[in-house]
Amino acid sequence: MPSVNFVHEDHRLDPMDSPENETKTTNGDTSPNYPLLPTPTIEGHDPKPRTVWIEEENEFEALLHAKVEKIPLKDFGTEVRAFRDVENFLDRTLLVLNLDKNGLDEILEVMFEKIKDDKTGEDKFSTAESMSAVFSHQSAQILTKTIYGTTRSDGGVYFDQSWICALCEVPSVSRRHVVICRLANPANLGANSQDVQFLILVVAPTKEKSTKTALNWSPFARRLPIREKSIPENRKSHLLLPKNPFEDDEKEKLKCPIGRGMIQDIKRRLPHYWSDYKDGVIGYKTPQKLISTTLFLYFACVLPNIAFGMLNDNNTNGAIGVKKILFSQCAGGIIFALFGGQPLIVLLTTAPLALYTKSKIFFFCLSIDIWRGFYSMFSCVGLWNCFFLIIYSVTNLSKLMKFSSRSTEEIFSLFITFAFSADAIKDTIKDFNKYYYTPDCFPPTNTDHSVTNVTTNTSIDLTNVTDTSTTIHHPCLKENSILFLLLMLGTVWFGITLFNFTKTPFLTAGKRELLADYALPAAVLIMSFFGSYVFNAVALKPFKYVAETTLFELAPLHTLPWPAVIAGAGLGFSLSLLFFMDQNISSALVNTPSNKLKKGAAYHWDLFTVAIINGFLSIFTLPWVHAALPHSPLHVKALADVEERVDQGHVQQIVVHVRETRLTGIISHVMIGLSMFLLPYPLSYIPSPVLDGLFLYVAITALYGNQLFDRIQLFFTEQSAYPPNHYIRRVPQRKIHTFTAIQLLQLLVLCIFGFSPIPYMKMVFPILIMFLMPIRHKVVPKIISQKYLSALDGH
Repeated sequence: MPSVNFVHEDHRLDPMDSPENETKTTNGDTSPNYPLLPTPTIEGHDPKPRTVWIEEENEFEALLHAKVEKIPLKDFGTEVRAFRDVENFLDRTLLVLNLDKNGLDEILEVMFEKIKDDKTGEDKFSTAESMSAVFSHQSAQILTKTIYGTTRSDGGVYFDQSWICALCEVPSVSRRHVVICRLANPANLGANSQDVQFLILVVAPTKEKSTKTALNWSPFARRLPIREKSIPENRKSHLLLPKNPFEDDEKEKLKCPIGRGMIQDIKRRLPHYWSDYKDGVIGYKTPQKLISTTLFLYFACVLPNIAFGMLNDNNTNGAIGVKKILFSQCAGGIIFALFGGQPLIVLLTTAPLALYTKSKIFFFCLSIDIWRGFYSMFSCVGLWNCFFLIIYSVTNLSKLMKFSSRSTEEIFSLFITFAFSADAIKDTIKDFNKYYYTPDCFPPTNTDHSVTNVTTNTSIDLTNVTDTSTTIHHPCLKENSILFLLLMLGTVWFGITLFNFTKTPFLTAGKRELLADYALPAAVLIMSFFGSYVFNAVALKPFKYVAETTLFELAPLHTLPWPAVIAGAGLGFSLSLLFFMDQNISSALVNTPSNKLKKGAAYHWDLFTVAIINGFLSIFTLPWVHAALPHSPLHVKALADVEERVDQGHVQQIVVHVRETRLTGIISHVMIGLSMFLLPYPLSYIPSPVLDGLFLYVAITALYGNQLFDRIQLFFTEQSAYPPNHYIRRVPQRKIHTFTAIQLLQLLVLCIFGFSPIPYMKMVFPILIMFLMPIRHKVVPKIISQKYLSALDGH
């Protein structure tokens, strides 16, 4: 018969008059003189509270609220806090032996006096204060919190009558105290405690770390059953997940390794191809999720495309603009949604690709004076990149991702978050320098007016002779900068507020979820309306658009000299490393066990598909695309059913089910293709600060569920407010902070090289990403033992 521990809580409610002389419970049963415990709940059932009526001399009636819930047991072999609690229990527990008392209040008074007489402690508290804390209704001797041992059989649930554990929290106590009392003769202490031989008292401070509360001691009261070994509770779902895509069967190992990974990916995903479409239509709330996720993907892709189109237009002197990026996004997204292995991955042209185009290809063309050959050089680098990616796919190089741990994924994900935030901050500073801090906003003083006029005129005349590009004076338009800031922050605030609307008590649960699903589209449309119509008196500059852009023009590769082709191979190899890491890390974050995807991953085939797509784009000098962060994990969250679970006062969001469909990717990218007909209007009505607000929104929402970011917050969090995560229970606090500091150091190095203004430092950036894996497996284990790393960095 399985043994279960239950905690029983009684809460005093406000007294109320009753016209009835006979006290009854909520279901009409007459209550006895002592409170009967409600029937304990078993696994999978919610605790059902019961109301008990108590009569007092000075009160007509009172209500007590009782609740029973199952206590999660501890694994003393893996949880570091549990092991330390054992040592603390052996060193500090106080004993009262052969106590000849029968009354519950008399027994507890002796036990409290034992704590006060303890010379090892410095706590001073009154017995009256302690008794009021341990009793919810002292006149009836009803304990506030109790722990009972139970056994379950076919006949029901039976209470262990031989012992009882009483819990209380006293404000004047500074640390936890445990007293075990053995009675000389068994005592009848009420219902379910009619033959008590042992009474255990646990006294804890009212404000204490979640792993040190009174209830946290409870698993010591019973013998521990055998549990699943070394499996954190929030990771048990991987037992039901598909097989690891990097593991080969014995029969497969005997075959030719060339292309074996892609063949296995096809065999794994092909049986689910029809269901990839069906699962986007059939199911509870599936049509609603399909529409909301499609709109989310549309705005989350088309607005960054406009922003990166403006950036590429400035970086390449108009060679690559908004129209080309929109077509590239449309074509690449549709092809991948149709033929890719994991359709939840989102392809996008990203900021690192825009910077790579400028800092390496564009500057390289200027340095060797072949600016007119930019198109051919861009195409050459892209084709070399395609060649290397095909080699990686055919030779199963994606198997290296089995060495990519959660640490690597979180560091890179946080770097992308910083990159999106940096783009928005740069645009804001640039706008303020252009319109708010322009010299026209600070007129000269009257005393120096004549001298200033002469100086100004002279400087203008001289610069007109030399370089007119340095004499651009922008008018003083402070209202433009203020509106820029308001629209950007307004987009972030409105989007985040709707995104978290499910955590508010307003409206109904269905309507709250509906608003959260449409958070991004609603924020963009509403703030664009404010920027373009409500504040139409403030003229915001629209994005640059060239209508005469030719999309299908073959790159003149034959004009490149052979040294440039060799240089293109080097640049293409460096670019392929960036593609390899971006693609596979995004795939790993999409296929993480916490998302509970059922159809399996396709790392090799997805990389091959991306190579073919970018080879096609390179021929026509169209911008490249690859798996994007944080869009891919956010796509999964948008299609997921999420439920909130409360664990020791902390709310955690758990993914219950994800709709693995191709329809959202196909429909959203068809809409992006149709958006080319909306250029320049009405898309130009979306102000540029709204685009920057979208960058910040995507960056902030990507932090949800990032354990690195959660552990960074622990540096500034009071210990009593630490969440009961599996790694906090199993790893010492010092080791947690050490691991976080190591990750932050690696993130700092990535930021130094990734955001450096020196082009050659950016060239090293893809190689640094590759080095994250050997650092994690060769350097970090020398600082932190493997048993702690498996809890901190395990999937």
